[in-house]
Amino acid sequence: MTVAAVAADTFAALKSAFPDGALESKIVCGQAIVTVANEPAHAIFQWLQTDPSQQFNYLTDLTCVEYRDPELPLEVVYQLRSLDRKIDLRVKIQLDPDGPLAVRSVVDLWHGAEWLEREVWDMFGVSFAGHPDLRRILMWEGYSEGFPLRKSFPLRGHWSRAEQTRQALEANPEAYYSLEELSIAEAYHELPADVRERLAAAGKVLP
Repeated sequence: MTVAAVAADTFAALKSAFPDGALESKIVCGQAIVTVANEPAHAIFQWLQTDPSQQFNYLTDLTCVEYRDPELPLEVVYQLRSLDRKIDLRVKIQLDPDGPLAVRSVVDLWHGAEWLEREVWDMFGVSFAGHPDLRRILMWEGYSEGFPLRKSFPLRGHWSRAEQTRQALEANPEAYYSLEELSIAEAYHELPADVRERLAAAGKVLP
């Protein structure tokens, strides 16, 4: 099936199943792209995943795009693949950069979305309703300058480099992440005594 045929067939089926949810279909750089409305997006993703005519059962990627043109919407982008049909589909949800940046989480549909949604939240400030653990993932939990990949974010941040360094050094990742997330679980008994004591005080001692 050609990319054009994928786009046409999927969009026609989407229009039939969700008359107000399927907004646009196009092909860009060989990619079939459909834009859907925010409100019914979760139901649309569930349909794309489970309907026998679609079978987009693998979430390849999830990211966000904000353009230099302030008139253009901010887009949450989902890259889907049907492993059985061996075809790809890009799905976009458009958000007003000046409005509420919120969509519904798809972690319940594709567990691999968990860290990807955390990354979009951390870098762009898009929240995902229903996400099981929506914390920063690249910046530390106490980071308060904003969302570094927004166009309104200054190239060097809001604060001086010295202030950023001071805050980074004061950050305590052990207060927010488990031993497994910090990748030190296997080396716990090789940690310095004071670090083991702090972890024990925080109730993070391995059995």
